Amino acid sequence: MAEDAHEAIKPAVPAVARAALLLDLVSAEPDALSLSDLAERLALAKSSVHALTRTLIDERLLLRTSRQTFIVGPRLMRWATAFSERSDVATEFARIWDESTVRLQGATITLSMRDGNDVVYIGARNSESTPWFNFRVGMRLPMAFTATGHAFMSKMSDAEIRYRFRDGLPEPLTRNSPRELDDVLALVAQTRDRGYSLDLEYVSDGMVCFGAAVLGPANEAVAGVAVSLPAAERTAETDRRVVATLIRMARTISERMGAVIEEQAGAGMAKRP
Repeated sequence: MAEDAHEAIKPAVPAVARAALLLDLVSAEPDALSLSDLAERLALAKSSVHALTRTLIDERLLLRTSRQTFIVGPRLMRWATAFSERSDVATEFARIWDESTVRLQGATITLSMRDGNDVVYIGARNSESTPWFNFRVGMRLPMAFTATGHAFMSKMSDAEIRYRFRDGLPEPLTRNSPRELDDVLALVAQTRDRGYSLDLEYVSDGMVCFGAAVLGPANEAVAGVAVSLPAAERTAETDRRVVATLIRMARTISERMGAVIEEQAGAGMAKRP
């Protein structure tokens, strides 16, 4: 509950904290909460909540509907737009690039976005460890085979995935690429369970990739980050280090993009298939 999070730390300015929590409640349930509902949720007197809502309405942070419920006001949109303009996913990726480079020397790190049933790479730091395969900005690869593609699909329902591939999978890239849609769905299910995806030489022979989704303000997948390395270099310790760094990267970018991240069971724990 949002209230529990606010009880853990005493705010310096309680009125501001109460106003923020009230806006959180209204944004989560627009046009659903009355003054009495808000008073109950906030555990405050109706007179106090009335004063809060009146001030927020005066500041155009809140609007009262004809049903005597509330929706967030237009002033918040201006703030959201300003935040969005400063939270470009590629910019955030670049900001944490150096830290990831130190932790993952010898690995390739990429950032991609989805376009139809493909992923398009918008950022890449290639490693000399896999000279036979270099990612390029603008490169497109099938979502069905890539680590970030599976990360994207982990946020979709199986029904949506089946519809997207109703005409069948693309031509395999390697002898290990999935041949059947049920195989892809099984890999996506593993991704949901682990909290990260794993490309076991589906894109290039001799190269494995770990992937995770980057979430946006609505907690939808807006991008994917991946770490690639030679299959021959995989060890339990390497997996642990790569996954921990990957999850940290995806989480950091997601939070900077405005996502609210919930802990996933097993996320960040390396598991060998």
